[in-house]
Amino acid sequence: MPIFHAIILAIVQGATEFIPVSSSAHLILIPYLLGWPDQGLAFDVATHVGTLLAALLYFRNDVAELISGFFSGRLPPGGDFDPRKLGWGIIAGTIPAGLFGLAFHHLAETQARNPLLIAGTSIGFGLLLFVADRMGRKWREIKDVGIIAGVVIGAAQALALVPGTSRSGITITAALLLGFSRPAAARFSFLLLIPVSGLAALFEGWKLFKAGVPQGALVPMVVGIAVSAAVGYLVIDWLLAWLRRQSLTPFVVYRVLLGLAILGILYSRAS
Repeated sequence: MPIFHAIILAIVQGATEFIPVSSSAHLILIPYLLGWPDQGLAFDVATHVGTLLAALLYFRNDVAELISGFFSGRLPPGGDFDPRKLGWGIIAGTIPAGLFGLAFHHLAETQARNPLLIAGTSIGFGLLLFVADRMGRKWREIKDVGIIAGVVIGAAQALALVPGTSRSGITITAALLLGFSRPAAARFSFLLLIPVSGLAALFEGWKLFKAGVPQGALVPMVVGIAVSAAVGYLVIDWLLAWLRRQSLTPFVVYRVLLGLAILGILYSRAS
């Protein structure tokens, strides 16, 4: 893979993993539209490791307090959540996505990588995000996340295996419908990404280890990890600041326009 391709795709992964527009859809569409060869499993694993590192670095204090407080039962001084309650919420949210991923990952990696499906999910789940953003009561905060909320949001997260759905988009949508504020919905979505992405990276990494890293893929992989991690960190910081002041409507508009553009391209190529 040319380094230029690796940089562009890593920027795309780092940006779209956290904003609610679907990173998997963009990583499929960009090579498709530009006529680039598929980047392959090795590079996808590398960029997902990069965004996982971005989340771990950005939420390092939350993660440390969660781990320490979960096992000790102590509340962090000045903290805004109960580590055990939130910890059980994250565990409960990880289980549905993990089970669904194990059962249907092959289908998601083959038949689901379809531009027409991506167009439909981008528009449909984008409009659902709009409804949730407008109708959600937004009174609950991160301290209110528990097992029930975790299960519901985690079950929604399982849908993100379908490209175009957006992992962050569907989890934020579910959290908003449960009454969480925009910043709390995004924060829990990103914390929930850590175990889910970690398990996915281990699973895909094991497959890659058995198959062997393709020749010439190591340098693009290193570039992919570094660039996606740096971009992802900046995007998390920007999005959380944005959601304290603004709505999610611009992302909804982007998703609908993206879906319509894909449909237009498919129609023009078919005619």
